[in-house]
Amino acid sequence: MPASVPRRKITRNIFQIRSKIKSLGSRDSFCLIGAALMRKLPAIALLFFWSMACICRAKESPPEFIEGIDQAIPGGPVGNVGYSFATDTFTGTNIFIQHGDTTLMADQATYNRQTGEIVADGHVRIQQGSQMWIGNHVTYNVNNRLLGTGPFRTGRSPVFAQGGGIHGDVTNHTYMATNVFVTTDNVRRPAYYLRASRMRIIPGKYFEAKNAVLYVEGVPLFYYPYYRRNLEFHANSFTVMPGEDSIYGPYLLGTYTWRLGEALDGKIHLDYREKRGVGAGPDLNLHLDRWGDASTKYYYLHDNDSQQSLNGDAFPNLSPIPENRQRFYLGWQATPATNLNLKALVNYQSDQLVLHDFFQSDYGENPQPNTFVEANKYWNNWSLDAETTPRINSFFDQVERLPDVQLTGFRQQIFTTPLYYESQSSVGYYEKYFAATNTLFGETNFTMPDFSAMRAETYHQLLLPETLFGWLNIAPRAGERVTYYGPETGAGGTYAQITRTVFNTGLDASFTASQLWPDATNSLLDINGLRHIIQPAYSYVFVPHPSVAADRLPQFDSQLPSLMILPIEYPNYNDIDAIESENVMRFGIRNTLQTMRNGQLDNVVDWNVMLDWNLTPNSQTNSVFLQPQKTFDDLYSDLVFKPRSWIGFQSQLRYGINDNHLNLAFHQLTFTPNDRWSLGLGHWYLHEGFVDSGDDVFTGTFFYRLNENWGFRTTQYFNAQIGRLQEQYYSVYRDMRSWTAALTFRVINNGGGQPVDYGVAFSISLKASPRFHVGDDTVRPYQMLGE
Repeated sequence: MPASVPRRKITRNIFQIRSKIKSLGSRDSFCLIGAALMRKLPAIALLFFWSMACICRAKESPPEFIEGIDQAIPGGPVGNVGYSFATDTFTGTNIFIQHGDTTLMADQATYNRQTGEIVADGHVRIQQGSQMWIGNHVTYNVNNRLLGTGPFRTGRSPVFAQGGGIHGDVTNHTYMATNVFVTTDNVRRPAYYLRASRMRIIPGKYFEAKNAVLYVEGVPLFYYPYYRRNLEFHANSFTVMPGEDSIYGPYLLGTYTWRLGEALDGKIHLDYREKRGVGAGPDLNLHLDRWGDASTKYYYLHDNDSQQSLNGDAFPNLSPIPENRQRFYLGWQATPATNLNLKALVNYQSDQLVLHDFFQSDYGENPQPNTFVEANKYWNNWSLDAETTPRINSFFDQVERLPDVQLTGFRQQIFTTPLYYESQSSVGYYEKYFAATNTLFGETNFTMPDFSAMRAETYHQLLLPETLFGWLNIAPRAGERVTYYGPETGAGGTYAQITRTVFNTGLDASFTASQLWPDATNSLLDINGLRHIIQPAYSYVFVPHPSVAADRLPQFDSQLPSLMILPIEYPNYNDIDAIESENVMRFGIRNTLQTMRNGQLDNVVDWNVMLDWNLTPNSQTNSVFLQPQKTFDDLYSDLVFKPRSWIGFQSQLRYGINDNHLNLAFHQLTFTPNDRWSLGLGHWYLHEGFVDSGDDVFTGTFFYRLNENWGFRTTQYFNAQIGRLQEQYYSVYRDMRSWTAALTFRVINNGGGQPVDYGVAFSISLKASPRFHVGDDTVRPYQMLGE
């Protein structure tokens, strides 16, 4: 090397150049370094760098950065890094090395780029993904990715380990450790741990230990010549939930969770209820890659008091419940090919109250679950859907579709014309079944016979969307529907084959306007700039009288009561058999106020209001649930208000203008100022006769964390319609570092001659493999009692 080019100056130049191109890979970095030094080195050096450039371009290598810790982490200890051309070696103190997805920091380290070996000492930290290794002496080879240490610590939540030494393959994530202990207790002095002479660790998957001893609070409890532990989410474990309930008596619910490779896992349930008997059944989960995931559940119980739920006035019309009670569930979903979705759901129940009595969480979500098989294939402008819905529970009303095939044409431009086209065409065979016994909701259907028929229909619509004046969006439309019904069969069949035609036309119009106040601020409402967006919308639908009235058609897809406002435009209105004449205008307006909070856009107010004006009210109705149309439908309001990021208010209202009464009201107010306490207040109201017998319920949920170890939550449901505190839940939580425990007490008072139900349960869960997750007790409180 010429004397005119000092080594320190060359090294400094290298690092100055490399710091400007840190985002490049090591290949391009080296090539640019060579180009920068061409003016400073003799011809032989130029030839050397030129050769190296050709070589490095022929072979890709991972990105690589070597610098002081203070350069990689602002505020970190000042690093000093040197480079030797003779040995192609970096040496430094407080050094930071990144090679591909692996980073290393140490008090001092030497990195030989020829061999790929890094020897690091003093506060060494190596991180790859979520896995961290800590030790005082570490060797790591970036070429073969082999790791070796002296005494070490490592962690990948929720499992942590330390030992006398370890070596392994970072690529294959396989490590062998000696004199090691493992725990899920992430504190300096863990409450329990497993110590072993030798251990094979596969982070995130499992570990195998030899000559292992389990310690609890420093006391050795068990010795295992060989021990294997699954570290994945579905790790093998056994949980027991004891409890007491006035309906069940003392009970013990046991669950064994297991995993058999990547493709199969599940649970085995074995429960005992003193008053009701023994129940058991397996859950299976299959993971089939592109063929999706499938889950099955089966549960059987010989019920010693199956008529218990029929006592009192809760279900006065139901037939006696059998003693042998069971449920079967199958769910499957897959995407085996691009734009092809497959789904299947089977819900078999031995009686209509098996979910109500033993699976309250599932019953609360859906008291009458469906069974169907569905396939969907999508293209750019089209989709083909096939669905079948066999009837497997005779005590529920249902329409069987055997099958129902539909071709949908999405809105698409017709060549280069301004016209757009959309369509829906379907064909299927349908059977309408009524419950063989009385229903859960007290209606007797013995006089309503079953019927079936074939139906084929096609619908086509043209639209002419335009923007007027640069701001007003309009879309006039016109469509035609033709529906063919085959002859009806079955005891309820009345009509011969018939064809109905329906013409529709209408217009959609909308525009958006906004105003920005960038300097608007308000500390009380956490306003940092303000934007107001207003979106008025108008929709008009005209449908002359169909060629055949709805009351002369078999009602497979008929209109049922809905809490929300249904669409009026076609083809979104899909109650095909209930179509009657329409002459209606829908007015809507949406107001949104937005501001910046914590660097993100947040809605302070989002308020949507709609109202339908029936210019020619339709006096016909084809459903015993519906009333004839009135001049004005309900005024609908949907409001979300966030005066602060931790305060939320939601409101939904339906107000009957014609008869001046509130049909529906839902209000919810939530406070979450910190992780110490939270409060939720709600109100749910349904006017009597609007849907069923009405409802008027107030709810409240309060959580308070007493300290780091104790917490308390209570949930209340007050039925104002009958003046009774209907449900109460009280839970006390205890954090035991590695475990969490909860004691839950429940009171249910439904009245109607039913006895008050008291229940208490105790649950305990390992943090590393929790049985319940944050918020489960709020969304599904029955889970805390094993239901």
